[in-house]
Amino acid sequence: MRSFTGIALAVLLAVVLLGSVAVLRRLHEPSRGWYETASSRLVLGIPWGTLVVVAFVTAVYLFVQDGITDPTDPVSIPYRAWSYFSPLGMATASFSHASLSHFTGNMAGTLLVAPIAEFVWGHYPDERDGTGDGLWHTPWVRAVVIFPLVVIGIGFLTSLFALGPVIGFSGLVYAFAGFAIVRYPIATLFATTLLQSAALTTVRALQTPVYVYVAEASPPQAPSWATIAIQGHALGFFIGLVLGIVLLERRGIRPNPLRVWLAVVLFAFAKGLWQIYWFGEGNSFLLFQGPGIAVVTVLAVVITLAVAASDEPALPSSLDRFRASSPAEDLRIDLRRPIELAREVPETVEDSSARLERIADLVGGERSADVPSLSFRTQRGTAFVAVLLVLAVVAGIAVPTNLLVMAEPSHDEETTLTVDDYTIEYTKEAENLLVSGFGLDELTEDEGLEASGVIVSSGERTIWLEAVSADHLEFVGEETVSVGGPGWRETVTAERSGWELVGNDTVYQVWLSADGDERLAYESDSASANVRIQDRTVAIAPQDGEFVLGVEFDGDLETAPVPEDDEFVEIGGLTVENDDGTLYAASNGTEVAVASEETYN
Repeated sequence: MRSFTGIALAVLLAVVLLGSVAVLRRLHEPSRGWYETASSRLVLGIPWGTLVVVAFVTAVYLFVQDGITDPTDPVSIPYRAWSYFSPLGMATASFSHASLSHFTGNMAGTLLVAPIAEFVWGHYPDERDGTGDGLWHTPWVRAVVIFPLVVIGIGFLTSLFALGPVIGFSGLVYAFAGFAIVRYPIATLFATTLLQSAALTTVRALQTPVYVYVAEASPPQAPSWATIAIQGHALGFFIGLVLGIVLLERRGIRPNPLRVWLAVVLFAFAKGLWQIYWFGEGNSFLLFQGPGIAVVTVLAVVITLAVAASDEPALPSSLDRFRASSPAEDLRIDLRRPIELAREVPETVEDSSARLERIADLVGGERSADVPSLSFRTQRGTAFVAVLLVLAVVAGIAVPTNLLVMAEPSHDEETTLTVDDYTIEYTKEAENLLVSGFGLDELTEDEGLEASGVIVSSGERTIWLEAVSADHLEFVGEETVSVGGPGWRETVTAERSGWELVGNDTVYQVWLSADGDERLAYESDSASANVRIQDRTVAIAPQDGEFVLGVEFDGDLETAPVPEDDEFVEIGGLTVENDDGTLYAASNGTEVAVASEETYN
């Protein structure tokens, strides 16, 4: 529970923020208020579709993932996009989240950029959309039905064509950004970078006005860029781009090319879309920085051309003779000739020129001159085709991996824990079934990438996941993993205990437990302290869930259980005492520390 001081500081911060907005409002009074501007495109000036989408994702987090039981630890493993043979994951991955911070971060991004995308879409049909009475033109239907349904549909697409077992709404956040950036590039860039950063900082400050940080060691972990689904983000961004370009083309809108290029480049850099990476041997990761920067820069130019290039032919005039012509095209050209001449004749001829213009358009099968088409023959149309090809490549690379069927790994029933159709085990240097076999082994100079730690797998759900790495468990000592499905969850606890031998490796055991079922999942090899007392060596070995002392002298080995705290044992001519978690071996007045109980953070 937050203290009174923390609550008071949070209230004070809120008052200061609101006060600054009020002062600015007095200093700056625009000719057209924000509500009037918003109401021109949104019903009552409110982005209802965005609110419906946020409510839907929140419901998935609370009730499907059972976040309502423990908001900080939702069930996430079955809701990842594992493969096409895991329909539950494919259907829910885009709307599920791995943690509370993951959920709040994506929802903050949604609330900032989705209203811009919804404003571009508009609840009131654009003139070029028609003025019919169908549901498509009904503002409330467009607001609370069509917009959310389109978002959900894009969510399914990002799940189907995402690379790896992704989870999270971020692909949709990037789709919103891609859709909005071609119409309002600077506003979208501002909202997704500076404003989002300020909003998250403000939320954290309201939650914890005074944050206390204690510097301490941390477990080895992957770099931040290696934990992000870059392909999923790029997929969502290009889906939004394509839809945005088509909408602008339909409405005959041409944004400023400099602003579009600048916004796309800075957005891609700020959001890490250049961070193309793969997994290396052991705990190494490969970041292709140079190629990533080059790809992003080139694509920014292509996107700008697809939005703002001219309708001039893509091929130079010298190559026009190679372009096939049709009778309709020839007639269209001939009919347009008198139109050009008519611009200099008296006004009485303009009506006939307009009719000839209309006939030429009908014969040529083209749209009216004020709404140009995305013909692949034009510069803009060619660039748009290039954007479509990029989208196809980004989506297509995921299809082979999503079609793979995971081979059922062998399990030792005595050391594995079974919860429904899940198998939980602790392994050392097992083949990493998530990243092995994708044809990049040559880059890592390794036959197969390995994983060590708590592994969760399910042949029925085509799931395989290193849920807790060995390094992380060594650092924290105890960790939980939630498994389950719609309507149920089970928490599995992994607990490690061990002894650190002086000058040598640590010996340890790992236990797995869930709902009263406990298994000894792993025991390490024995190790000896790198000290000698009276020509004797002290060793510790994990054995059947216990730790056993061993003292070797003249080829003979004596064993005894490791003594409890503040107790001792006589073994092999030595006295071994446990003094507050440190084992001391003593003989003839000489006492040496030989091992200490493993401690965790």
